[in-house]
Amino acid sequence: MKEQNNHTNHLDEKNDTSPGIEPGMLETVVKQLCKRNGDASQFIQKERQYHSLPSRVVIDDVIEALRSILFPGYFGTSELTLDTLHFYVGSTLDRVFRTLKDQIKRGLCFVCEEYPVVDRCLECDEQALSITKSFLASLPSVRRLLLTDVKAAYEGDPAATSSYETIFCYPGVLAITSYRLAHELHVLGVPLIPRIITEHAHNITGIDIHPGAVIGESFFIDHGTGVVIGETCILGKNVRIYQGVTLGAKSFPLDDKGKPIKGIERHPIIEDDVIIYSGATILGRVTIGKGSVIGGNVWLTHSVPPGSQITQVGAREEVFQNGEGI
Repeated sequence: MKEQNNHTNHLDEKNDTSPGIEPGMLETVVKQLCKRNGDASQFIQKERQYHSLPSRVVIDDVIEALRSILFPGYFGTSELTLDTLHFYVGSTLDRVFRTLKDQIKRGLCFVCEEYPVVDRCLECDEQALSITKSFLASLPSVRRLLLTDVKAAYEGDPAATSSYETIFCYPGVLAITSYRLAHELHVLGVPLIPRIITEHAHNITGIDIHPGAVIGESFFIDHGTGVVIGETCILGKNVRIYQGVTLGAKSFPLDDKGKPIKGIERHPIIEDDVIIYSGATILGRVTIGKGSVIGGNVWLTHSVPPGSQITQVGAREEVFQNGEGI
């Protein structure tokens, strides 16, 4: 007896007996959506149809492959031994190199103002090759940083039974891994792809770290949901933050056309050994001094000196009788 397939493809329903779409209606909608001078023209690479866009699916696969190299045995195949490790890492890196180079070139071509000039296209290809080589060369340094983050997660959370658990299970470690890879690409001048990487991690973990942020070693995000770290943030060593923390911009200066000015330093500087508890919001280019502790739900828009302890005004409990105090 044939095994029944319970999977249903709702876009290819063969037994649908409901009334069909009216003749010509589908064609009308297709024409409206694809009109050359309509809305569609804004999204088709400014009429540059010679190269495809970077693929989110392919980039996600590349990051998973890199994760299996940085933490071999934890991600990807789990049957690795010291005898097979060298071959696995080498073959995976070879695949990552070829795939990532193609994706980086797509990103470069997409933002290139001179494309599709042939000479410029060749330049993008050479630039993609150089960037990919530099990125792969940075991976040992990235792993050294990540090992400090893993150690910080284990030592910073009494619920962690081992550093292995933090690698397998902690959303903060996953988000930081994606951030550190994306940051290397960002520093190398790769467009689009770093944001694709961090936004994928954001979607999974609820932790939003811009790839442009600069974050020192031994960084720990506990729980993590709702954390936001802006583009121009600078975080020192041994910083620990909890869920719901926002390191954001206080305001957005506008140009003479009323549009936000890009790239200005507008996010906080967090010095070494700072702890920021859940729900705290720190806005603007302010400095949180070394060794400070920022309490939960605090709202800060000014700098604080090293060793500060900032908390909310304590809640008071008072008893009123016969309407007194109302």
